[in-house]
Amino acid sequence: MRVASVPTAHPYVRSLHHPQVLRLPDPPVPGAVDGRWWPSPWLDAGYVRAHAGTFDVLHVHFGFDDRGPAQLRALVAALRGADRPLVLTVHDLRNPHHTDPAPHTASLDVLVPAAAAVVTLTPGAAGRIRERWGRDALVLAHPAVVGPGWAHAPRPRHDGFVVGLHAKSHRTNADPVGVARALAATAPAGVTVRVDAHDDGRGRAVATALRDEPRLDLRVHPPFDDDAFHTYLQELDVSVLPYRWGTHSGWLEACHDLGTTALVPDVGHFREQAPCLTYRLAGDGPDRASLAAAVALAHRTRPAWRADPAVRERARAEVAGAHAALYREVVAGVSR
Repeated sequence: MRVASVPTAHPYVRSLHHPQVLRLPDPPVPGAVDGRWWPSPWLDAGYVRAHAGTFDVLHVHFGFDDRGPAQLRALVAALRGADRPLVLTVHDLRNPHHTDPAPHTASLDVLVPAAAAVVTLTPGAAGRIRERWGRDALVLAHPAVVGPGWAHAPRPRHDGFVVGLHAKSHRTNADPVGVARALAATAPAGVTVRVDAHDDGRGRAVATALRDEPRLDLRVHPPFDDDAFHTYLQELDVSVLPYRWGTHSGWLEACHDLGTTALVPDVGHFREQAPCLTYRLAGDGPDRASLAAAVALAHRTRPAWRADPAVRERARAEVAGAHAALYREVVAGVSR
C-alpha cells in the first residue's frame, strides 16, 4: 500500500511504520531550505494528477495552512478524478498559528466532508467533528514520540524542584510572557522557574520582556535537537504549556514518555491525551490561582505518570495496524 503523507517527515507520521505500508518520502521542493516548513507538492492538484500512478492513498495530517478552500476543492477533484482516496487526520480543530480560526475551519469544511476516512486523537475531538460535519472520526490515540532508548532512560536526579516553560520562537497561540510572569509571582519557595527561548527575534523578545523577573532562570539558545530536547524535559519536574488555544499536543506526549509532569491549560483536548495537571485561562491570561495550585500540588505530591515503554510500543503497533487496515478499506471503496 503506497501512502503519500502530508507530511512524511514528522514524528507522528514516522511512528506509523508498518510492514504493509510503503510511506512515500516527502517530494523535493525546489528552493526549499532545510529546517523550514514548505508546502507539500501533494497538496497541488496538478502534482496529484501528474503522479497519480505512484500512490494509492493521500493522507493529510498537517501543512495545508497556505491553501484556501478553492485550492483544496481542486485537490479533492483531482483525487476523485484519479480514483485516489483521501484520509484526513484532524490533529488541530483550530490552527495554532492562526489568530483567526476562520481560515482553518474553512479548510476543514472542504477536507472533512471529502475524506474517505477521518481520524482524530481523542473522543472529545471526535465529538466536535461529529457536531460540525456529521462525520464519525476513528479515534486513534497519539503514539509515543520518543525512541526506545529514551523511553527506557532513567530520569536523572537533581536538586530542588524545577518548573519549566519553553517559549521556543513564540508560536501565535502561546502566551509565554504572561504565563512566565504568573509562575514567577506564584511559585512556592524552593521552586525554580526556568524559561527557555530560541535565539531568534521572537525568542529573544520573550527573554527581553522577562529580564526584570528575578525569580526566573532565563536561557536563550538555538533550537534543541531531539537528544537535547529529551535531556531538557528530563531536567524538569513540571513542563508548563503556555497555550491560549489548541487541540492536541505532541509536547505533552513527550512529557508522558519521559516522566515529566505536564501542566496544560483547560482548552482543547490535551487532558484526554495523557495524565496531566491543568490550569484555567482567564480573559487576559492564565488564572494565577489555578496555576499556583497546580504547581503546589505537583511540588507536594511529585506525580509519577511516566508511560510504560512496553505498553506504549504495543499501542504504537496497534495504531499503525489500524492505519494499515484503514488504508485497505478506503482503497477497496469503503468509506468511514
